[in-house]
Amino acid sequence: MDVQDIVNTVSQKAGLDQATTEKVVGTIFSVLEHEAEGTSASFFFAKIPGADALAQKYDVMAAPAGGGGFLSSLQGALGGVLGEKAGALVNGLAALKASGLDMAQIQKAGETLVQQAEAAAGPDLTNQVLGSVPSLKSHLGLG
Repeated sequence: MDVQDIVNTVSQKAGLDQATTEKVVGTIFSVLEHEAEGTSASFFFAKIPGADALAQKYDVMAAPAGGGGFLSSLQGALGGVLGEKAGALVNGLAALKASGLDMAQIQKAGETLVQQAEAAAGPDLTNQVLGSVPSLKSHLGLG
């Protein structure tokens, strides 16, 4: 199972179009890439071909296009104060909310993404990676 299979399944089960689903999945993977601890994240991404590239395409720590303005400077300041980990989560949640989805849609997409990741990478590895980012789990309604 590769990342496109995951995007297709999340799109179908959460009732989202492909472009929005790709952004949601890529954003969540990017948060995991920045926040997950140790080598478990490397093993996790190695089990899902294309996940790393999608995370980089929707990198939550990349400078916003167009210079950003007040919100990006606030996010940058928060990220600086709280460290990269919190900054990645703040930016990721902002990106998910900016995608126009409500919390129920984000939670359904997150729940389906986790189920698909467990099928691809195994439940133990998936839970280990998610466990290192507990605040993401609670925002996705998984905690």
